[in-house]
Amino acid sequence: MNSMKFLSIFCTSILIITAMSLNSQAQHNELTDAEKSEGWILLFDGESAEHWRGYNSPNFPEKGWMVEDGMLSVRSSGGGGDIITRHKYRNFILKLDWRAAEGANGGIFYRAMEQPDQPIYWSAPEVQILDNENHPDAERGENGNRKAGSLYDLIPAKPQNANPYGEWNSVKIVADGSTVEHWQNGEKVLEYELWTNDWYKMIRNSKFREHPEFGDAREGYIGLQDHGNLVNFRNIKIKEL
Repeated sequence: MNSMKFLSIFCTSILIITAMSLNSQAQHNELTDAEKSEGWILLFDGESAEHWRGYNSPNFPEKGWMVEDGMLSVRSSGGGGDIITRHKYRNFILKLDWRAAEGANGGIFYRAMEQPDQPIYWSAPEVQILDNENHPDAERGENGNRKAGSLYDLIPAKPQNANPYGEWNSVKIVADGSTVEHWQNGEKVLEYELWTNDWYKMIRNSKFREHPEFGDAREGYIGLQDHGNLVNFRNIKIKEL
């Protein structure tokens, strides 16, 4: 092969790889025409955090969180505190992707109350984010209820299908009245009913027994946890039911 032909093939390959990369990036943090017609709202466009603010703060944190490379990320140093949406949601489907660093811990809260004298986890159920292989929380709790996708410290995600650290995981939360579903990487990993005798019994036998507001709100904020570990988020979108 002569040098000119090799150079032409090399340049063509670079153009193809670049185009594929740009196309892949363009597919994130956007709504399809079908999603728009179905009523989905994009909560993160890859460039700004306009839909988010600090818990118990009117402003987005100046430290601890960053918007970079099409991701909303909590820094490994933390310090910014948890963030919440600027609007409350009652019945909804929430979708997002998350990626944890090695040994990272985080969470997604829903129907959170905002209480000046209590942290967000006092009231809000949480989808656990975790590097199952390298964080000790994976072996704590009961039956794996602190592993990724679980209703944190209450109901384990089954099957446990989280991808390892450094890889993306998709989450879908369906909250329709008292019925809540957690989906992880395309599979429904748990479903439960709020406000039943079994629900309150489970709470009484858990670490949330001293939290009278836990899971009680019929509507509330979506929240992302600052656990002092690096976690990336993208493709955050919601549809009200």
